[in-house]
Amino acid sequence: MILGSVLAFLSVFAIWIERQALNTGDWVSTSGQLLQNSTVRAAVGEYLVDQLYENVDVEKELKDILPGETKQLAGPAAGGLRQVAGDGAEKVLETSTAQSLWEDANRSAHEQLLAVLENKKEAVSTENGDVSLNLGSLLTNLAGQVGLASNLAEKLPPDAGQIKILHSNQLKTAQNIAIAIKGLALLLSILTFAAFGAAIYLSRDSRWVAVLFSGIGLIAAGFAVVIARHVAGGIVVDQLVTTQSVKPAGEAAWSIGTSLMTSIATTVIIIGVLFAAAGWLGSPTGSARSSRRVIAPALRDYIAYVYTGLVILVGIYILNAASQGLRSFLTTLIVAGMAAFGIHELSRQTAEEFPDAQFSHTFGGTRDKVVSAVKGANIGERASKLRLPEVRRPEAEGTAAADAPTEVLASDEDARLQRLERLGSLHEKGILTEEEFATEKLRVPGGSDTQ
Repeated sequence: MILGSVLAFLSVFAIWIERQALNTGDWVSTSGQLLQNSTVRAAVGEYLVDQLYENVDVEKELKDILPGETKQLAGPAAGGLRQVAGDGAEKVLETSTAQSLWEDANRSAHEQLLAVLENKKEAVSTENGDVSLNLGSLLTNLAGQVGLASNLAEKLPPDAGQIKILHSNQLKTAQNIAIAIKGLALLLSILTFAAFGAAIYLSRDSRWVAVLFSGIGLIAAGFAVVIARHVAGGIVVDQLVTTQSVKPAGEAAWSIGTSLMTSIATTVIIIGVLFAAAGWLGSPTGSARSSRRVIAPALRDYIAYVYTGLVILVGIYILNAASQGLRSFLTTLIVAGMAAFGIHELSRQTAEEFPDAQFSHTFGGTRDKVVSAVKGANIGERASKLRLPEVRRPEAEGTAAADAPTEVLASDEDARLQRLERLGSLHEKGILTEEEFATEKLRVPGGSDTQ
C-alpha cells in the first residue's frame, strides 16, 4: 500500500508532463488560458512593443506616413506612439483576432516540437535548428492597430517576435526525455493499481482494511501533489524568472500551466474516496452492516443491472477521455476491473449475512416508523387540547398525607372523578378514540385503576 501511494504520487507528475508537453490539444488549450490572464497578457503586450521598436524604425515609418511639414513631428510622435502602443497592447491582445493568432502560433510551435521529439525527417534536425514560438503575426497585428504601415511584415527581420523554446544542442536530450516520459506515465499508472491490487488480494482475512487504506493512500498522494505543486512553483519561478517586473506573469503562467496537474490529482483523490468508501462498506461496523442490509436485495436479485450500470459509466468515461491515449484507456479498464471485483465480493458478503433480505423489510419498516411518529404527534396534539389542569398528588403516603387537610383530599378526589367522568363522556360521544381514551386515562392520578 505504501508502494502504491508513492507510485500514485509519481504517476500524477508523469501524466501531467505527458499531456501538457506532449499533447498539442492540451497545450493549445493551456496557452489560450494564458493569454486570457491579464497579468500574462500585459507581459506579452510589453514584449511585443519592445520587439516592435527594436526591429522597426518607427520614426522613419511615421515620416513616410505624415504629410508635408508635419514630418518634423515624426520623432516626438514615435515616442508618444510607444506609450500609446504600450497602453493599447493589452487591449489588442484581448481581441478574438489576436487570441486566434496566439493559439495558431502555439499550435505551430508545438507541432514543430513534437516533430523534433519524435525524430521525424521533415522536422528541424538536432544539429542545425531551434524550436521557436513565432509571434511575428501578432507583432504585425499590433503595428497595424497603432497605425503603422500595413506592409510592415515585409520589413521585419526573420527573428522578430521569435521566442526560442529549445536550442539545437538541447533537442537530442529532449527526445530522450520524451521517450522516457511516454513510457513512464503508462508504466507508473499500471504499477500503481497493481500494487494496490496485490495488497488487497493478499489481505484475505482483512480485505476491507486493505481497500480502506488503499483509498487513504490515494487521497494522501493526491494532496501531496497539490502541496508539491505549490512549493515547486515558488522555486521554479525564482530560478527561471530573474526580472522582478515579470515575476507576477511567471507565477500566473505556472499556476495556469499546472492547473492540469491539479485536475489529475483531484481525480486521484476521488478514486481514493471511492476506495475508502468501498472499504468502509465491507467493514464490520454497525453503520456499514446496516448499509449492506439495504443493498442486499439489489445485489442478489438485480446484480445484472448493477454490472450494466458499471459498464455504461466506464463506456461514457472512455468516450470522454478518448483523446488521452492508451494510458488512460488501460487505467480505466483496471479501475473498472477492480470495481467489478469489489461488487462481486460485496454481493457474496451480503448474500451470507442477509439471505432473506427484502426491500420491504427496510423501506416498509421505515414507512411504519414514519406513520407511527406522525400518528403519535396527532394524538398528542388532540389530547393537549382536551387536557384538564393537572392535579397535584400527595408526594408520599404516610405523614405528608396524614397532615394534609381533609377538605384538600376531598377536593382532589372530586377533581379526579370529574376528569374521568368527562373523559368517559368524550369517549362515548366518539370524540376520543379507544387509544386516545386509554392514553388520557393514564394521565389522571389513579386513573390506571379505573374501569
